Amino acid sequence: MKSPRLRLTKGVALVAVLAVVASCGLPRSGPTKNEIISGSVMEDGDAFVLVVDDRVNLVASVTPALGFSAGFRDASPIGSDTIRAGDVLGLTIWENVRDPLLVPAGQNATVLEEVQVDGSGFIFVPYAGRIRAASNTPDAIRRIITEKLEEQTPDPQVQVRRLAGDGATVSVVGAVAAQGVYAIERPTRTLSAMIARAGGVAIQPEIAQVTVVRGDHTGEIWFEDLYAHPGHDIALRAGDRIFVEQDTRSFTALGATGTQSRVAFESQTISAIEAIAQVGGLNTNLADPTGVFVFRNEPVEIASQLVARNDLIGTQRVIYVLDLTEPNGMFMARDFAIRDGDTVYVTEAPFSQFNKTISAVFGTLGSVSTAAALGG
Repeated sequence: MKSPRLRLTKGVALVAVLAVVASCGLPRSGPTKNEIISGSVMEDGDAFVLVVDDRVNLVASVTPALGFSAGFRDASPIGSDTIRAGDVLGLTIWENVRDPLLVPAGQNATVLEEVQVDGSGFIFVPYAGRIRAASNTPDAIRRIITEKLEEQTPDPQVQVRRLAGDGATVSVVGAVAAQGVYAIERPTRTLSAMIARAGGVAIQPEIAQVTVVRGDHTGEIWFEDLYAHPGHDIALRAGDRIFVEQDTRSFTALGATGTQSRVAFESQTISAIEAIAQVGGLNTNLADPTGVFVFRNEPVEIASQLVARNDLIGTQRVIYVLDLTEPNGMFMARDFAIRDGDTVYVTEAPFSQFNKTISAVFGTLGSVSTAAALGG
């Protein structure tokens, strides 16, 4: 039978070993909840630590809105297509007379292909002479040529068309089915119609962003908002550059989650609950549901509202705390919007650290006993 003194000695030794192992720094996925809170402004740190509630959600859960400025939205659709210097036209002329001016014998029409508008804006048509084409529509040019020819041949019929690739055009590039340069025609005067002309978006519509560059001005819109808010389906102008790209926003997930990685947004908005689910949820063996943190650099305007101070200067470090075990904790996490660049961190439960300590201690004692047995 072991004496009480021997049992006490072994107990003291075990406590000492536990203390030594714990002080050596066991492997873990990151700081503990207490270590994070100790870095708050209240503890002489440089970050504001805020427990998420309805008020915090109201102030902090803002998401960047995309939309066109009034300069884009107020531009009315362009009228009938106008010809410009450098455009190339195709003309077809019919004459219903025995001795026509232009139509070859045995035929009823003559075709003049690739009639280019010169630098002064004019074209030359036999028997009609030099005709002003620039700033006129194809229909206006048709009437002018008809009037000129009527003086020499009865009832001529004229067709004027602008050949593809010339005139008022826009470029469509990026994540569309058919990148290219497209003419602004009657069916494609608006942004959504032109994207459809290019074959539509080649990525998930939920994460497609459309950028329009017009001169020195740039506007952005979510692709889905072109249909949800028709006022943003702007009229196009010659020279517009349209770029369709996938959303580049992301957040980082660390700690006791299913996956630790940089994660791309899968929709226009994503909540804290969705962010956690997107990385596989909480690790059931390690996670502390009372210690879900979101690290973010907040603009001074938002930070000042959050902490009710008007003496802040510049971007502020803010740590949001979500306790999923609270009666409304899941609702708070569902309403908290994740933003681009956020870090979502889940702390390990104290019990998991205790388990690691016990495992390390008994693993160490076992190794010592084995070594002693081999040496004896």
